[in-house]
Amino acid sequence: MLQCRGMEPSLAAPALVRQPIAVTRKLAAALPELRAQAQAKGLPIHHLGAGYPHPEVTDPRGHIAHEQAFFEHLRGQEGINDPTALPEFLRECYAYTDTLGPASVRESFAAVYGNDWGLEIDPARLIPTIGATGGIALTCSLFERPGEPVAYITDAPTYAGFLARAALCRNARVYSVDMDGEGPSPDGLRAAIRQARADGFFVPFYYTVPDGHNPAGFSFSAARRQAILDVASTEGVLILEDAPYVYISYAPAEARPKPFFAMDPTRTVHLFTGSKIGLPGPRIGFIYTQAQVSIAGGANAALADLLLAEAAADTLFQNPRALRSFESLLFDEAFNRRDSLWPVAEPKLAVYRQNRSILLDGLHARLGGQPDRFHWTTPEAGFFSVFTFASADVVVNDAFANRLVAEYGVVVVPMYDFHPPDARVRNPRAGYGEARLSFCFTERTGPGRVGDLEAAVAAFADAALALG
Repeated sequence: MLQCRGMEPSLAAPALVRQPIAVTRKLAAALPELRAQAQAKGLPIHHLGAGYPHPEVTDPRGHIAHEQAFFEHLRGQEGINDPTALPEFLRECYAYTDTLGPASVRESFAAVYGNDWGLEIDPARLIPTIGATGGIALTCSLFERPGEPVAYITDAPTYAGFLARAALCRNARVYSVDMDGEGPSPDGLRAAIRQARADGFFVPFYYTVPDGHNPAGFSFSAARRQAILDVASTEGVLILEDAPYVYISYAPAEARPKPFFAMDPTRTVHLFTGSKIGLPGPRIGFIYTQAQVSIAGGANAALADLLLAEAAADTLFQNPRALRSFESLLFDEAFNRRDSLWPVAEPKLAVYRQNRSILLDGLHARLGGQPDRFHWTTPEAGFFSVFTFASADVVVNDAFANRLVAEYGVVVVPMYDFHPPDARVRNPRAGYGEARLSFCFTERTGPGRVGDLEAAVAAFADAALALG
């Protein structure tokens, strides 16, 4: 029904509510004006806010050349000699395809990814998604479909994209678990699950980013992962494991903890994205699980089958061209299937490893002598470190972030908006003394990248000393 507001008709939509705008989105919207204010004072903009892959590792030219050579290899495999003939793989790239996408992509990825994590992956259970964000949306949609009250358990703090997706469902509530330097509290996780159930909610999963946690800036210890898995098993919930940074790891190979899905694929729903290992634009991801769930009527079903049906209703046709492009990453220059994706990650890691050192070394040199005023996390993976102002007088809110840009040219992201509402009930100051520092992005490359990041760290340290 249309209702009139003044002279203009408007659609009556009483079930819709205005969702809060995330701090990252608010800062992005305000940045042009703040940039102008800083530049009017002769200040350059120092990027310590955005979690974007660096332009030095997302130059597509090498990938495009390898992709085209891979496509020629596929043409040769089909035995086509007529240059005017259309190869089957190319026809498929620009046609409708099954919801699972081309079988060869899933078979190749299953072999390489499974080899890296010591797990036999069934290609039939690999469902393509639009990045890991698409996997979050798909999983939430599946459990929200019955229309019953549903509770999502997550960390405090947690990924803002997950909070935004959870907030879209009026029947969903987020229960959060506080963390220490090893990960979420196992007792806190158990208590959150039981409290949600006592409040009348169905609890399908616990969502987390255990490697290079965004935004907390650390990775879970192996012992804590096992403790979390034990709680999930005894309480009968799944672990929704978001894994964008598993290959952006700074730990020695022998010290890298296993992802949850490699520990127990029957208890884990694993979300892989190609955005960090490959290129962000194509938005290629996969969801994988070996879990069985109870459904209406008391029967059991493979969760992968239910997710596939959900994907068919939501996406239906994947992008076969983008999936084939991703498949080229899984083959070396001689078009032999790789044994591992770590060699693909290493050129990117070289950049991020150096950036990480610039950030941590710069903070230590300039602020390390004042541990009573400042401290920060040491990331073992990912793009972020969380910087903490010890003084309760410092409030890292939107106004603080805007002042950093306008007076020092430094862009950071306040941590308060990464904490779910219940975390701020437990601790009204949650996140308000912290800023997320990103070391992944600069506008320049090579020596310019190093100089830009060193200048950014120096400018932030000057601001911290002045304001904290």
